[in-house]
Amino acid sequence: MKVLFKIFGSLLLFSLIMSSCKHEERSSTTGWKYNDPEWGGFEKLDYKGQETGPNLVLIEGGTFVMGLTEEDVTYEWNNIPRRVTVSSFYMDETEVANTDYREYLHWLKRVYKSYPEVYQKALPDTLVWREELAYNEPYVETYFRYPSFDDYPVVGVNWIQANEYSDWRSDRVNEKILVEKGILNPNPQQVDSDNFNTEAYFAGQYQGNVRKNLPDLTNGGERPVRFEDGILLPKYRLPTEAEWEYAALALVGNQAASKDEIYTDRRFFPWNGYTARYKRHDKRQGAFMANFKRQGGDYMGMAGRLNDKAPIPAPVRSFMPNDFGLYNMAGNVSEWVADVYRKTTFTELSDAESQELNPFRGNEFKEKLKDENGNLVEKDSLGHLKKRFVEDQEVENRDNYRKGDLRNYSDDDSEYVTYGYGKSSLVNDHSRVIKGGSWEDRLYWLSPGQRRFMDESKGSRSVGFRCAMTRVGSQAGNGDKDGNYFGKSSRRYK
Repeated sequence: MKVLFKIFGSLLLFSLIMSSCKHEERSSTTGWKYNDPEWGGFEKLDYKGQETGPNLVLIEGGTFVMGLTEEDVTYEWNNIPRRVTVSSFYMDETEVANTDYREYLHWLKRVYKSYPEVYQKALPDTLVWREELAYNEPYVETYFRYPSFDDYPVVGVNWIQANEYSDWRSDRVNEKILVEKGILNPNPQQVDSDNFNTEAYFAGQYQGNVRKNLPDLTNGGERPVRFEDGILLPKYRLPTEAEWEYAALALVGNQAASKDEIYTDRRFFPWNGYTARYKRHDKRQGAFMANFKRQGGDYMGMAGRLNDKAPIPAPVRSFMPNDFGLYNMAGNVSEWVADVYRKTTFTELSDAESQELNPFRGNEFKEKLKDENGNLVEKDSLGHLKKRFVEDQEVENRDNYRKGDLRNYSDDDSEYVTYGYGKSSLVNDHSRVIKGGSWEDRLYWLSPGQRRFMDESKGSRSVGFRCAMTRVGSQAGNGDKDGNYFGKSSRRYK
């Protein structure tokens, strides 16, 4: 009995010490207690790291040579190799499928009852399947809506629609997080502007069906979730061209066994070797590793030996994923990325202008719209916060950027970088990069360094998309215990 009392006492003492330590944690610079209403209620979270959103895979960043990895047989010279670094980020393991996009359309039709044009604007262009000398009419009717094609990549979606889908997905995922944490109740009766939008929620312009808010340590009572709580995720978005190319190459699979920063082999495709056939001695040997057109008129092989089994796009989880766990980063459908297309890809810029960390062309800086008192104006009729583009005169005295719209950065500054849209070129500020070869392309276009472009307002039967998300915090992921940048002498004021 005495032993039991001793054990119980020890456990009780340990529990009190642990709870006391948690409650007594103090600022290392002021000595004030964290998470204590008597000391002002400043909250210091025991944050475990960013959660991984649905269908996402963490892509650990690093340096790589961005650009063509094989002979430029078309003499485009539009992706000259250069070394860059990409920060860690998340990427969809698959292309967005028809059923995913139909879920989006269903929500738009159900919620925006007073604005049917929103639903109409989001519809993919199914007429992309029509061709003058081919009988593809069945695909016009069936490919997007018939359940046999549920898991096939959505096509006919333009760049603008892909971005709007990404924004919608961000809000639905964050709303789901608040429901699962018991902060909001599910509310399928949302209508028009009264729908969950992450930015509007943070701005106090959406309350929702509250179940139980967080305790307010400053003013007492309860409060809604704040950005600083780290509960909600960053936005889903289109990947940048550099992110997409880095993720497609997946050179992490060719790292040397030693701890040196060495890749054992370069890659021409998202896999090793010069061909697109499996080399392993198993039932897949000799079969294609991606969905593409082998030669003129040959889209899937012959009866009995269909090979890639897809004369059009294949299901989004077809073939083996690459070393990051991503499916179809070559073939199946080409994919929209965020960048504005320019043929030169920074190579003609000066060293001071060339960006080697997270390169991207297409910045259009925006600010949330405020009234004369500095308060955010009321959200719009669709439930989104109103925004405006940054004017050039607002940033003319800054050192890090001087324009609000940087899509055509440096176009007029060099005799080598001029575009006469409609006269000598089809390139303008609305031309967006597409990456990865598709089901109707030859093997040459499956190299991750290849790049083409299309107007952002147009869709194609061979172009789809997948989403990405910024990684916040540790570049090696949650639970990284041996990062060499953590100081051993760091301490906490208790």
